Amino acid sequence: MNKGNKYGTHRVLEPKGTLPQPAQKLDNNMSIFDNEVLIDVQTLNIDSASFTQIKGACGADKVKMEEMILSIVAERGKMQNPVTGSGGMLIGTVKAVGPNFPNQDLKVGDKIATLVSLSLTPLNIKKVTNINLSNDQVDVDAQAILFASGLYAVLPTDLPEKLALAALDVAGAPAQVDRLVKEGNTVCIIGGGGKSGVLCCYQAMQKVGAKGKVIVVEYSKENAQRIKDLGLATDVLVGDATDVMDVYARVTEITGEEGCDVVINNVNVASTEMSSILITKDRGCVYFFSMATSFSKAALGAEGVGKDVDMIVGNGYAIGHADLTLDIIRKSKGIRELFEKLYV
Repeated sequence: MNKGNKYGTHRVLEPKGTLPQPAQKLDNNMSIFDNEVLIDVQTLNIDSASFTQIKGACGADKVKMEEMILSIVAERGKMQNPVTGSGGMLIGTVKAVGPNFPNQDLKVGDKIATLVSLSLTPLNIKKVTNINLSNDQVDVDAQAILFASGLYAVLPTDLPEKLALAALDVAGAPAQVDRLVKEGNTVCIIGGGGKSGVLCCYQAMQKVGAKGKVIVVEYSKENAQRIKDLGLATDVLVGDATDVMDVYARVTEITGEEGCDVVINNVNVASTEMSSILITKDRGCVYFFSMATSFSKAALGAEGVGKDVDMIVGNGYAIGHADLTLDIIRKSKGIRELFEKLYV
């Protein structure tokens, strides 16, 4: 059995010398190296920005979407959308564990969710069996590789698998909210009605306390009503996050000209950077969880309007993020019922 690099560089075909995520092509041969795990894949949870782009490009035609997904994997050896650059995550069953994989407690037959992006995960799809247009999940007959540095979670037995997959896919977002938001803060969550938004709203409401505010800007009237019904915000605005000045005017009606302490951007469309930045107070913080974010637009745009704000790239990993997110599902009856409706 060949020896593998802990970061998976032995799988990089093009260009040599880089890591698997930025690589153009990976080796997706499923013969494992000594420190890898082989997974029989059940379901892919495609990143929201990626799924939205594929769905739009294919006119929501499942046959065309299947062809596009298969062509991406065939070309790249991984599920990395060439337009958005993003991936997603997966659930599956452990097929084999290399003798030098760091955690030998992981056993053949364990059901796991990978907590690293599909954009760096070697993947070989034999067949797409179903595409769910409403929740970004794609059922497959496939295999994948987890590197020695790869994060994963054994699926909990008290939650449905696809519900856990949906929640863990965005676990980094509520975990960052937990870190960033303080008691008494004014927080705005842009794109608060999707799965990451709902989880962020819950955690923000827990953190701000009675004197704080959680403002949601949501494009969908249905999703906005969902937030109201679940009591997950103090203020809910239906609006288009790409309409910068409308968002600014309506949010500052609530906050005053000072703006928000923390802004969380969860949208899956482009050109919402400046809406997030303008409503943030000087020395406040914007967390861009969305993979549709242009960080050049954000950096140069903030400079252009004289905004001194901290901008955080949406790292999908934070220590303890999986446990925190699954606990939200367990604690909130309303969110659990919503996720069961959408994902099970």
